[in-house]
Parts: sequence; structure tokens; C-alpha cells
Amino acid sequence: MTESDPAYGAFRRDGVLRVRRPGTEWLSTGWNGGRRTADCAYNVSVPEGWDRTDLGAYVDERLERAEFSHASDGPVLLTGVDQADARGARYGPVTAYATAGISNPAALPMDPDEQSVSDDSRSDSRSHPGPGTVNVIAGTTRALAPGALANLIAVAAEAKAATLLAETGFPGTTTDAIVVGHDPTGERVEFSGSGTDVGAATRACVREAVSASLRAHYEERDETLPGSVADATYGVSTDVRATVFRPSR
Repeated sequence: MTESDPAYGAFRRDGVLRVRRPGTEWLSTGWNGGRRTADCAYNVSVPEGWDRTDLGAYVDERLERAEFSHASDGPVLLTGVDQADARGARYGPVTAYATAGISNPAALPMDPDEQSVSDDSRSDSRSHPGPGTVNVIAGTTRALAPGALANLIAVAAEAKAATLLAETGFPGTTTDAIVVGHDPTGERVEFSGSGTDVGAATRACVREAVSASLRAHYEERDETLPGSVADATYGVSTDVRATVFRPSR
């Protein structure tokens, strides 16, 4: 797979997707996440039955095997989805990439009962990336204010959830993660909400990338989406009710 030509170009090799733009400041919700400045972010596919717990060493091994040099500084996401199913989308100042699989759905019923999935499947899906996972890496050529970069996580997560609900009936999986990035030397932008150019472009790119990756993962492989948590190999349903109260004054 050759390097694509958007502002955030991507290259896939040996189960690793590299997303590159020099000098990008990234914010990651994934393993070893947070803010950092690096030229690249990575999405790494793990094999079926993967049970490594030394994640730092494992990531170093995978990036070295894929011959990506100076990789340790960039954020890394892990997924059970093959990087052959990764898809990208771009609009205006934003480019986004996604891998999407729903073997470990996380349902949020609006009228929950007191039944939940077993503790075994709940703990298993929390411990490691499951066979599914929806990972998103989105970057903008704008320079975002600190709060705007953080808010872009929320914008991308909302777009991911809306897309997954429409396509699968689930808002996400138990192991979803998002990385967003911006160019500190770009045009300064104070806000990134849905009504801004950056926010609207991010929503569109995430929608298209997630939808396309789902099609690649299921339709092109002739596999079937789970119809419920019970039908899935892994997954959880939040079937408890929280107590509602009015804040004191």
C-alpha cells in the first residue's frame, strides 16, 4: 500500500497502519495515551488469541518488524481488525482513518432491565483489544486551541457512535479508541464543535471512514454483524440504572 496523498498520509505494512504529518500534536484515548508531539500515529492489528500484557515491548516489536523508524514517540492504537480493512476519508482541513469490527459490542439500552452479560465476558473484553474494536485516527491542518483539540475527541466519538448505531445498532465496542491531531503551525482555530469547519469536516470524515471499514470487514469478507450482545463473541450491555438526583444549591 503506497503512501496516500492527503495532508495526513497513510501507509500500511505488516499489520500496522502509519498516519504521518511532521510536527503533529496528538491527543490519544488509547494505550499510553495523552498529548504528545510526533510525526506519526499508528494503528496495530493483533492476532487472534493475542494475550500479551507487556504492551510497550509488544508495540516496539511490531513497529520494528514493520520497519517504521523513530516510532516510539507517536500514539499507538491496538485492534483485532486487519489493517487491510482500514479506510480513510478527507474533507476540507480534516483527514480520518478507521478500522471497525463489532465482535465485542457495548450496548446501552435506554430501557434497561437488571440482566447483564456474564462477568467473565465483561472482564475479558476490558483486558485486551477484542476481535472487534473501532479505532479512529483523525487529523486537521488547523492549529487548535488546547480545549478545541480535546473537544475534537468528543466530536469524533459522537460521529463514530452515530455511524455505528445507524449501521449496526450499537454505539460502540468495549475497546474503542480515538486519536486526534492538529498542526501547531496551521491557521489558529479556537473551537472545534459540530458547527465549525473543523468539527463538521471531522464528523463527515469519521462517518465515511467508519462506514467504509465496516463494509470492508463484513460485506467484502462475507461475514455477519452480530444482532445482539448475546449473538456476539464478546460484549457487554449496560443494564443497570443509576440514581438520578438534583444538585444542591
